[in-house]
Amino acid sequence: MSESSSGVNTLTGSFPKSQSSRSSDLEVARTPLCPDLSPDSGLLSTPLPSSRFRFASWHHLEQCDVTGDQLTCPRVREGPSEEELLQRQGDDICFERRRRREGERQRWEERLKENWENCLELNLSYQDLGDAFQQENFLRILRRLIRVEKLQLVDNSLTNLSSVRLPRCRMLNLQRNHLVCFRQLPKLPAVEHLCLSENAIGSLGGLGALGNSPLRSLSLSRNPVTFTQDYRARVFLCLPKLEILDGIPKLSEDSLPTRLHFPETTRMCNIL
Repeated sequence: MSESSSGVNTLTGSFPKSQSSRSSDLEVARTPLCPDLSPDSGLLSTPLPSSRFRFASWHHLEQCDVTGDQLTCPRVREGPSEEELLQRQGDDICFERRRRREGERQRWEERLKENWENCLELNLSYQDLGDAFQQENFLRILRRLIRVEKLQLVDNSLTNLSSVRLPRCRMLNLQRNHLVCFRQLPKLPAVEHLCLSENAIGSLGGLGALGNSPLRSLSLSRNPVTFTQDYRARVFLCLPKLEILDGIPKLSEDSLPTRLHFPETTRMCNIL
């Protein structure tokens, strides 16, 4: 290695390390980091100080007074894997295990903090519910929305909400899910605007259950059911209070022909 009179390495162009920098390097070498293997990149990464809160709900954080009805677009968090639970055994940050040891009083305080019962408007769209823990927690939240009036559930891959009742919901958006029939809808006694576009509904069976609700507008666009013969007329027959279907107001030609009111059950030919 050749160095100039100024001490610069002429081959690499770097300055020589001082004594203090060498000692600091030794100190770093003596305190190795504890890297974690990142499942996304496959590279070793150092955990952030906040990583211990990855699976924590906001009501578990100290000095946090926010309640569920104050959240506009909450996320249903993914739960820790079994492997991570084993790694964190005995750690006081493992909220899932700690929750099992909590008393009734603390669980009741958490329920009051979530306060889903007083939500009037909520957006739970784009949740990416790929984990069983998420799906269970998602349904738990929906069952507690007894006062919600406007609810957005867009693109959640939902398949069945028949166990959910939304007694005060006036506007429900279920666009871009995996519903295949009307019987998979939640109970909606007060719904006025319902969007079911971009699902997989293939028949009008069960649509009459919405006949007792004050439903005024319904969107079924981009569903296989829209290819049914006399589709619009049949929908308006099932829902006499409906005013708008797929963004188009009720037209005179949407009145069902008399022959469809009383369909012929048999066709016989008498030969004399």
